[in-house]
Amino acid sequence: MKTWKGRSIISINDFSRDEIIHILETARKLEKVPIEKRATILKNNVVATLFFEPSTRTRLSFESAAVQLGAKVIGFADAKVSSAAKGETLHDTIKMVEQYADIIVIRHPQEGAARLAADITKKIVINAGDGANQHPTQTFLDLYTIKKTQGKLTGLKVALVGDLKYGRTVHSLAIALAHFGCILYFISPETLRMPASICDQLQKQNITYAQYEKIEDVLQNVDILYMTRIQKERFGDPMEYMRVKDAYILQPQSLSNAKKNLKILHPLPRVNEVAQEIDALPYAGYFEQAGNGVLIRQALLALVTGRI
Repeated sequence: MKTWKGRSIISINDFSRDEIIHILETARKLEKVPIEKRATILKNNVVATLFFEPSTRTRLSFESAAVQLGAKVIGFADAKVSSAAKGETLHDTIKMVEQYADIIVIRHPQEGAARLAADITKKIVINAGDGANQHPTQTFLDLYTIKKTQGKLTGLKVALVGDLKYGRTVHSLAIALAHFGCILYFISPETLRMPASICDQLQKQNITYAQYEKIEDVLQNVDILYMTRIQKERFGDPMEYMRVKDAYILQPQSLSNAKKNLKILHPLPRVNEVAQEIDALPYAGYFEQAGNGVLIRQALLALVTGRI
């Protein structure tokens, strides 16, 4: 296991099965510590949140996690209010911010931007989403939620639904679930299928997966139904988006044959792919999932600063 102190968090591919389990176990132990007793873990640390793309849950949960641990938070939530709007390069932004912060949390539309940032600075960099590539901290909170709701991670049947081509959350999650021998069902329109690079990686690990176009073909078999929105902002052709935007709309009646232990997860935001009526059903797990983001990000911040 690599040393945690000073380690950047860029891609789920950088973490072994044991390291993933260690992160989840750290979060479990931290959850038992009263919030007021966590308040000095990051005392005198500064966390910079650089969000070049819109975010609600990821940015606010990172900032909440840092503040609850006693850190100060600086940064921006819109690239238009940063010097990027004046033409400043990512390189120069990172070199400038490293003068002010101990940890840099970055979301950027360019794939590979987080890795580039980590190469530029000696400060800790945490990837909060880079284009359609990776979103590792979302994956850790997804796994934490799955473990809490199912009591285990191994051998589960998991359906990933929606925008599998551009969805960075499902890319990272599929790779992580492979460590635990899960059976994966990829449900998407033909034009939004899981990238071949992810499928090839799963095949090399002898992971069973299958591709479908209809949720009802697998719903009665799965333990986790992981819904995602069709991401309008990733489409270069508006007409392509219009053809697939309503491909999946999950209604309460759709769940008549669901397993009793089924949990519906979603990285959020949702558009119309999960009806609000489902919120009141025992299957709904997406708001608990969002809440787990604070705890997981506290665990990660404490680990990479060497405070735990």
